[in-house]
Amino acid sequence: MPELTHTDLQLLHEAVDLSRKCPAGHTYAVGAVIADADHHVLATGYTRETGPADHAEEVALGKVDPDDPRLAHATIYTSLEPCSVRLSRSRSCTDLILASGIPRVVFAWREPELIVVCEGAERLRAAGRTVIEVPELAPQVREINADVLRVLRTVEDSRNI
Repeated sequence: MPELTHTDLQLLHEAVDLSRKCPAGHTYAVGAVIADADHHVLATGYTRETGPADHAEEVALGKVDPDDPRLAHATIYTSLEPCSVRLSRSRSCTDLILASGIPRVVFAWREPELIVVCEGAERLRAAGRTVIEVPELAPQVREINADVLRVLRTVEDSRNI
């Protein structure tokens, strides 16, 4: 298992805290932090920060010059596994992370299969990225998303009747 540092945990906690800023919506509240190799924060983002369909990773990546050489050694911290399928855009967060060159991804909660089947972690690993899941923080992220989960599970249950 790749090494997880105390600073990694602090930055992941920051991403989780950012998710609390998300305006209400019908999709997951997610926070993201991009930090360079020295753990200096390059950008942050949260779901719906800049628009109703914007994802946290997308917002954070949009705040960094794509040619910034620090991205080649950066880590993106996100409260939820980066999406691999996007219903509202042509490029998923996984695709955006791969295009950015960021080599390391740390996330708290694996996306449940209520909206789409997410394979972000698997796709990132297959592309040679280091992916670290921190499931100890997943209950906190689920709590932040309790209302969305309740609605999604109700919709899922009604489909199975």
